[in-house]
Amino acid sequence: MTVEHQRANVRVAARALARVATDHELVISHGNGPQVGLLALQGAAYKDVEAYPLDVLGAETQGMIGYLVEQELGNLLPFERPLATLLTMVEVDPDDPAFGDPTKFVGPIYDEATATSLAAEKGWQVKPDGKSWRRVVPSPRPKRIFEIRPMRWMLEHGAVVICAGGGGIPTMYAPGAERQLVGVEAVIDKDLASSLLARELDADLYVMATDVDGVYRDWGQPTQARIDRATPGELEGMDLPAGSMGPKVAAAAEFAATGKRSAIGSLNDIDALVDGSGGTQVMEETQA
Repeated sequence: MTVEHQRANVRVAARALARVATDHELVISHGNGPQVGLLALQGAAYKDVEAYPLDVLGAETQGMIGYLVEQELGNLLPFERPLATLLTMVEVDPDDPAFGDPTKFVGPIYDEATATSLAAEKGWQVKPDGKSWRRVVPSPRPKRIFEIRPMRWMLEHGAVVICAGGGGIPTMYAPGAERQLVGVEAVIDKDLASSLLARELDADLYVMATDVDGVYRDWGQPTQARIDRATPGELEGMDLPAGSMGPKVAAAAEFAATGKRSAIGSLNDIDALVDGSGGTQVMEETQA
């Protein structure tokens, strides 16, 4: 969780992304779970004020991670190529069923007694996570990305755009108020938000670069095998972990259903993911 470690990781990613940016328009989104967790712990250590809410922590991490990406990628691209990090608000529906059943674990682990006490004190909801207990918050589906118009403008002017970090800053219009936008104590899935981002920008390709080389059938079993190509319909019936590959597959299928191509695989194979020869490629049968 040191800045040096994070910068080193960003530098590795930048080397791969710079190759893509050389020949393509590029929009970059990213996760922020560890960074939000660290800020929450730092905030909890300062007792004079209440810890900042998740929407504000999300905005802070978008700026912090975007700065590192801009600097490391800018060190590799021609000076004339502009880069821009855009704080990105993502609208969610106050009637989303996720608000009735929070499932997203956030923050540190506790024993049951401490978790129960904190829940009563702070109005949290807590659930068991293995042998420990943690706070849970809703994970509503992304509904709209507010900054799409400036993103398009930046792309038209040749910029690499860094946006929608951590699934975006969760916001909604306050019920009963006219156009009053407020932050939400929630976490939007970053893969689903990025899929919406790709669709609204009319992207040709949506790539999820991760630390595995694709989607596998029977993961962890002797029969495991990577899926090289699949249609959205073929992926829908797969039973995949909700906390890791499940959202990525759902996001890939969602984008590919528009007739475009999605790809899931290793950051190290970014060139093959982009040209269609590596990872798991997801597309309608008519594209095969």
